Amino acid sequence: MSASTRDVPSLIAGIDLGGTAVNVTLLDTERQFLLEGLCEHPARSVEGPGICLQQIADGLDLAVAEAGVQRHDILAVGLDTPGPATASGVLSQRGSTNFVHPDWAGFDIRGGLEKVLGLPVHYLNDGNAAAVWGHAARFGTEPNRTSVSAIIGTGLGGGVIHQGQVVAGSRGFGGELGHVLLPVASLIESLPELVGLTPRCNCGRLGDLESLCSLTAIRQTLLPHFLQQQPSHLLATLDPTAAAVRVRGLAATGDPMCQAIFRVQARALGLFFDQMINIFDPDALIVGGGAIEADTDFQHWFLEEIRAGMPPQREEQAAIPLVIMPNGDAAGARGAAIEARRQATNRH
Repeated sequence: MSASTRDVPSLIAGIDLGGTAVNVTLLDTERQFLLEGLCEHPARSVEGPGICLQQIADGLDLAVAEAGVQRHDILAVGLDTPGPATASGVLSQRGSTNFVHPDWAGFDIRGGLEKVLGLPVHYLNDGNAAAVWGHAARFGTEPNRTSVSAIIGTGLGGGVIHQGQVVAGSRGFGGELGHVLLPVASLIESLPELVGLTPRCNCGRLGDLESLCSLTAIRQTLLPHFLQQQPSHLLATLDPTAAAVRVRGLAATGDPMCQAIFRVQARALGLFFDQMINIFDPDALIVGGGAIEADTDFQHWFLEEIRAGMPPQREEQAAIPLVIMPNGDAAGARGAAIEARRQATNRH
């Protein structure tokens, strides 16, 4: 970037704030990212908003220095965080798993960061931000495209991009895909080893997508259920949290019980995507998150299992692409930056 172009701010910062880390990227006017990966900085969110917002500012300064630009080159900021939060970035009064300090309850994180940075800040929840990136990676700036993204992590996030725009909803809770109820009886009928399973989500719902398709579901529900059937399995000797983290790696190397657990998750996604097809008739279905951050053989197997879990589709819809989200660890920050660029462009 030449000195003359820096006279007018043109860069967009994308900031993904998690419970432990601030991840930052920078987007230019050509929709190119200046950082090959992410610039990561500790979040210190457990110490409350005052400390954490300064950590975000410090992380942004590190990213700016790494990219060889200046803070005054930044036109606006896209911020994403885990929810629950309103569309304008006010965190839930009930608090959040990632933001446990009492001062976070009801905190306006978008407005607070705007004051600290002195820049316009646009807010998305992390699932919607990742969905924006997945959509942009697939379709670029093509208009009138629709996609549904499911992001499998500690919980189940995601989002819907309809005709190029994120469906955030009137209160910011649009795209809470993890809490869509599934026909669990149908799933159990296709997988008899699930008889006796009671998938309850942390939100209190019985049989929603997150209750079956998340790391929390593995730890709380699926792994205990399968270990009852295979008590001599090596994971039975481990702490439940440590055991749950190992399931994906063992599944990728062919462990039958761990593959059975991931088959349940894939088949649940198949039933979920079937509902999304009948609601949105999308141009693509996108899967992201830590659950599929493995080698390509495992990813292909997982996608095939999702397809196997989907009821027969109409002939016209059978070819809807089902794809893995690229650059999964950067999805939130990149999506937040892209959405902030769109909003800044529309405003001007």
